[in-house]
Amino acid sequence: MRLGGRWTLLVVWLVLLAGVGVFVVQHLRVSTDLRSFMPAPTTPDQRLLMEQVGEGPGSRLLLLAIAGKTDQQLAALSQQLTASLRKDERYSQVLNGSFDIASLDEALLPYRYLLSPTLDTHALDAPYLRDELEQRLEDLSSPAAGLLKGLLPRDPTLEVLKLAERWTPPKSPEVREGVWFSAQGEALLLVQTRAAGFDPDAQTLAIDGIRQAFDALPDHAGAKLIVSGPGYFSVVANAQTRGQAEWIGRVSTVGFILLLLLAYRSISSLLLSALPIASAALAGIAALVLLFPQVHGITLAFGFTLLGVAQEYPIRVLSHRRAGENALQSVRDLWPLLLIAIASACIAYLAFYASGVNGLKQLAVFTITGLLVAGFSTRYALPHLLPERVHDVAGMGWLVRARRWVDALPRPRWIPVLVAIATVLMLVFARGAFWQNDLAALTPLPRDLLQEDARLREALGAPDVRYLLVLEARDEQGVLALSERLEPAVQALLATHAVDAIELPSRYLPSETVQRARQQRLPDRPTLERALSDAQQGMPFQAGLFAPFVDDVQKARELPPLTEERFATSPLGQRIAAMLVSRGDHWVGLGTLSGVHDVAALQSLAQGSGGSVRLLDLKETAESMVVAYRTRILHALLAATLLLVVAITLALRSIRRAWHVLAPMTLATFLVLAVERVAGVEVSLFHLVALILAAGLGLHYALFFERDTGDAAEQRRTLHATLVCVLSALLVFGMLAWSSIPVLRAIGLTVSLGVAFHFCLSILMAPHARQD
Repeated sequence: MRLGGRWTLLVVWLVLLAGVGVFVVQHLRVSTDLRSFMPAPTTPDQRLLMEQVGEGPGSRLLLLAIAGKTDQQLAALSQQLTASLRKDERYSQVLNGSFDIASLDEALLPYRYLLSPTLDTHALDAPYLRDELEQRLEDLSSPAAGLLKGLLPRDPTLEVLKLAERWTPPKSPEVREGVWFSAQGEALLLVQTRAAGFDPDAQTLAIDGIRQAFDALPDHAGAKLIVSGPGYFSVVANAQTRGQAEWIGRVSTVGFILLLLLAYRSISSLLLSALPIASAALAGIAALVLLFPQVHGITLAFGFTLLGVAQEYPIRVLSHRRAGENALQSVRDLWPLLLIAIASACIAYLAFYASGVNGLKQLAVFTITGLLVAGFSTRYALPHLLPERVHDVAGMGWLVRARRWVDALPRPRWIPVLVAIATVLMLVFARGAFWQNDLAALTPLPRDLLQEDARLREALGAPDVRYLLVLEARDEQGVLALSERLEPAVQALLATHAVDAIELPSRYLPSETVQRARQQRLPDRPTLERALSDAQQGMPFQAGLFAPFVDDVQKARELPPLTEERFATSPLGQRIAAMLVSRGDHWVGLGTLSGVHDVAALQSLAQGSGGSVRLLDLKETAESMVVAYRTRILHALLAATLLLVVAITLALRSIRRAWHVLAPMTLATFLVLAVERVAGVEVSLFHLVALILAAGLGLHYALFFERDTGDAAEQRRTLHATLVCVLSALLVFGMLAWSSIPVLRAIGLTVSLGVAFHFCLSILMAPHARQD
């Protein structure tokens, strides 16, 4: 193509890339909800697990501790921070051990007589009221007088305070200076965010809001704020993973550029070869934008990694060009093999789409689209832009010596058999579990951070993140009634220390039956006024002082029972909404547990309910999801493998040639698995993803070594291209293997081993090699 035509094509290509880039920027919506990459739930318990992981009260709890000052100063900071956070819409509940009358809305205050258990054992008669008023006189002479003066006319029996105490976490730390304190002298707070625990971006905003509120306190200098909890962990893990991935990406990009400059000694070739990769990335993102409402950030991160396969397409074109040969002719000669390589990689990545997991389906769309665009742009656009004169790599002295050394390697026919036997022996005698089912083992969080969380969780009595009591009934009222029937058995478990605390839905919202029974015990206006008059005899209270109290009682007599829907307007509404869940044809109630010591006792409680109550082990349920998920992935991989075998055989039109391509790839894949198992590595989903990526790279090596003819120069070009591909892959994934993030390390180690084994076996099993 003439110079003018090349410039026109380049400008058109760049304009298209810019247009797609603008479209992507305007329409791309990135999601950070990690549940997109979790297995699809198939059972009721698994669906419940997924809801609790993201939306459950335990997942949205942040544990705060303030340290570094005296008790009085820390208590003041705790009160100020609590007051500030309660005004912020990002937090649904803030507790620090102090009384908060705002826990019950003004419109709901009359409901206190239907919610509090006082009327279950007492009547609002003269003796009870006189006893309460005598206690109020004593309270008025105490330091709490300032709080009581405003509350006394409307609530002389302090039902609001009794409800506040009832709604305080069942296992609370020591109260000093009116707020919670730990044994280490830290002021403690519990904050429940409105954002889901599995949404790192929203949790980041919530945690930043807490830190900003703390930094804005007038006397915070010298004090230290400690934050922990599931939401905080998701933020830390996301930041660590993103930070290391970006750092590794920058370093590996610079290394890749230097490698290509050394390999081809041409800046123009380097820049032009980047166009197919850039086109692949933008086209992949554009496809995601068109097909999905939101694109997960992990999809983009892993997608760019998997697109590393596509960088081989322009590398093959650059390495295989002969001196004086037109680039278009060189690409035409390579295209049959490149097309097989592209199709094979796409078939392998189809396994991700078959997984049924939204995140992996996105990953499949991104990579398959990217590979197709990179391949076809390398075939039909790149050759017209490459310079006419090139340096033929076949004449490089070091390459001549390297190819001579490779050809001199001994290649006995029994190499595949030896590798297969060694692989089987390593897999059989490897110790430890084969599969990694515990997702927590992949966490990048430092151990000291987890230990600090366990300490704060124990001090605050925060809910256990592993166990739940699940109550099932036909409707909401059935769940609440079941919860109330369980309370005596729960008290027995608490008395025997089988568990430190159990929170049932009826703790916050009694059933309509109980509310109506309490309502019927409320006296009418004349009766209550006479009882109040008799109770105040000889007391210094002004006449008519308790008129608001009488009015509230009369309102309570006429109120409809409080339901979860009406309760939703209160600050505790999200709490009860999380504990009462509609399932279409039935309702589910969730009882949270703290400090589980005797799982068997809890299981006995559930078994004695006749099937309406069960103990849900979230860890066990999560592991069952992982097993089912992995089984589905393996089935998809098996189908993809069979399809790949058929495709390669048909494309090469020879079973023998297909064997020379597929055998090294298969042996190397199992060899990687065996080496990692001998090293004590338990295989996770991320290892499977990495094995697929390594196999895709290895397929390229085997394809081109199988193509080697008797032309020594062409053999050297094949070796040059493969060495550049191998070194570039080892550069990227070798760095990942040194990462402190378990997921990145698993991918990096697996792909690095895979690249090395695929390269060696592809050479040793090449059909043209001598057989000793």
